[in-house]
Amino acid sequence: MDILSWSALAVGLPAVLFAGISKGGFGSGAAFASAAILALVLEPGAALGIMLPLLMLIDVTALPAYWRRWNWRDARLLILTGLPGVAAGALFYDRADPDAIRFLIGLVALLFVAWQAALASGLIRLGQRPMGPVAGAAAGVTLGFTSFVSHAGGPAAAVYLLGRKLDKTTFQATTVLVFWAINLSKAGIYAGMGIFTRDTLLLDLALAPMAILGTWIGVRLHWLVPERAFFALTYTLLTVTGTKLVWDALT
Repeated sequence: MDILSWSALAVGLPAVLFAGISKGGFGSGAAFASAAILALVLEPGAALGIMLPLLMLIDVTALPAYWRRWNWRDARLLILTGLPGVAAGALFYDRADPDAIRFLIGLVALLFVAWQAALASGLIRLGQRPMGPVAGAAAGVTLGFTSFVSHAGGPAAAVYLLGRKLDKTTFQATTVLVFWAINLSKAGIYAGMGIFTRDTLLLDLALAPMAILGTWIGVRLHWLVPERAFFALTYTLLTVTGTKLVWDALT
């Protein structure tokens, strides 16, 4: 599909709105569904290149609403250990073909849904004691890698931060700060690798208002809406898109 086609715009508008709502109000765990949705109709590299500037715009738009509400100690650990993960992700991306990237994006989506189902059913329980720095470092490297290759660092961050027993708003603020820094570190590498193109940036300009609108909605829903309904939709989208991406990569 042509990046500047009406079809790409039609898919991109709701996907970016969803990313803004997710990152603006409900943590970053599900925002990568937008990249997965775009990867259904575009090459994975184009989908990633389109989404990164928009995710950065969402980060900047959301930061003022949660200013200084984050846990700086946890955020610093995830950022510092996330940078080596970003470097590893860049090495993997440079050597992988589009089907490998498509498969990884789909697999991460399905694993995320499976993880959440296991938590909800009680098959997996986070420890009663807060997670320590070793777990934080592992989460940081993982989120850096998965964020680079699929914009899917949110699940790794969520596992660690939920294990730290943060309240809802501190959790949200910390994820906004962490991914603002991680996405900023990715931008220069994406540019150097040619992931950004004239067409991806032009589509970003068209989609930018939807990113800001989604963030505005998400910030307000953070204070008003229980998370269950939002994430029920999220998990459905991730299951469908993840299955389709894995199938396309394998066939």
